[in-house]
Amino acid sequence: MSPWWQEVQETLVAEFADITDASQLTRISVRLLMAAILGGILGFEREQKGKAAGVRTHMLVSLGAALFVLVPQTAGADPAAISRVVQGIVAGIGFLGAGTILKGNKLDTHQVKGLTTAAGLWMTAAIGVAAGMGREATALLSTLLALGVLSLMPWIIKRLDREEQGGD
Repeated sequence: MSPWWQEVQETLVAEFADITDASQLTRISVRLLMAAILGGILGFEREQKGKAAGVRTHMLVSLGAALFVLVPQTAGADPAAISRVVQGIVAGIGFLGAGTILKGNKLDTHQVKGLTTAAGLWMTAAIGVAAGMGREATALLSTLLALGVLSLMPWIIKRLDREEQGGD
């Protein structure tokens, strides 16, 4: 092989050398898959209720948040740097959430819409951060709690309203 092609080959090998062994590949895969799956679970619930931010949106938010913390962590960044990354994620998701709230306000200026969607995306990002940081059990528990809030609370509120009005 000519020296030029050999140099290109060595450069390409070096560029794809960020995953050094099977253990690191497994760790990264588990964290990213966990983030995507947990985000998808919340997204599925929202999509079933006819909300605009569904499975794909929640999966991407969670996966993106996980990747944002996973990359500096695996590169050896110090905790202060990772803290700044998390701060950036929180701020960025705030803008995404604000967009869902403002979009909802166009329909009816007297009622705020999209708050639950914004809060759900914020929670999904937090779950992604937890998964990306290697806190999979925390991410799973948080997903179950968020799913409970999204699924069970409307039922509980409806039931309490019926009891208050003299039903049941």
